[in-house]
Amino acid sequence: MYKLIIIDDEEKIASGMAQLFPWQNIGFEVVQVFTSARKALQYIAENPVDVVLTDIEMPDMNGLELSHRLMEYPNIQKIFFSSYSNYEYFRAALQNGVADYLMKPVAYSALLECFEKVKARLDARSAVQETAPKAYYDQIVYDVQQYLKDNYRTATLEEAAAKVSLSPAYLSRVFKEKSGTSFSELLLKTRMKKACEMLADIHYKSYDIAYYVGYDNPKNFSRAFKAYYGQSPSEYRKSRLDGAAL
Repeated sequence: MYKLIIIDDEEKIASGMAQLFPWQNIGFEVVQVFTSARKALQYIAENPVDVVLTDIEMPDMNGLELSHRLMEYPNIQKIFFSSYSNYEYFRAALQNGVADYLMKPVAYSALLECFEKVKARLDARSAVQETAPKAYYDQIVYDVQQYLKDNYRTATLEEAAAKVSLSPAYLSRVFKEKSGTSFSELLLKTRMKKACEMLADIHYKSYDIAYYVGYDNPKNFSRAFKAYYGQSPSEYRKSRLDGAAL
């Protein structure tokens, strides 16, 4: 199943598109519905998405700006649906690589025809990707994992992407698809694991540990640690020391 997200600032329209069309029958799964293009963009940065079906006129970020931002994700198919038959919209859609432009109210037949073409393109892309050596992606994952292990204090997605010669957006997607975890999740896990090691040594002060694992503000470190482990750094250290004393 190809992963589809639907975006429209009118929740009823977005939900209706998701629920009333038999997406799974033609090979698509609606993984999320958004009323905000910005929130959709945040989701795309962390999760694999194959197709974006979006309205154009939206208050926080319009579909034209969204489609331009999505050019960082060359594998995502972009489709507009709108009430506006506007030449400038058509022109911008072409420039931003939008695959199709559907008019509201969207006819069932038009939607079906559109997504049959989209699926054919995605199938062709998948066939090409399957021929790519698995070792290539395994090496990327390994290199990024080693980068985080060695540079967790100052690590950034942009720097990691430069090291493996990929765009940050594409690396983010590939890394999660191939490793099962996102770059940011692994970075947090690495930092928290190192913090635990250091908390077991009473010679390290909490603010020193915070800086060592990448937090300039000790309060931010304490909040992140408690959110991750369910206890503050001081509580964790106390439990470790009490356990060692038994």
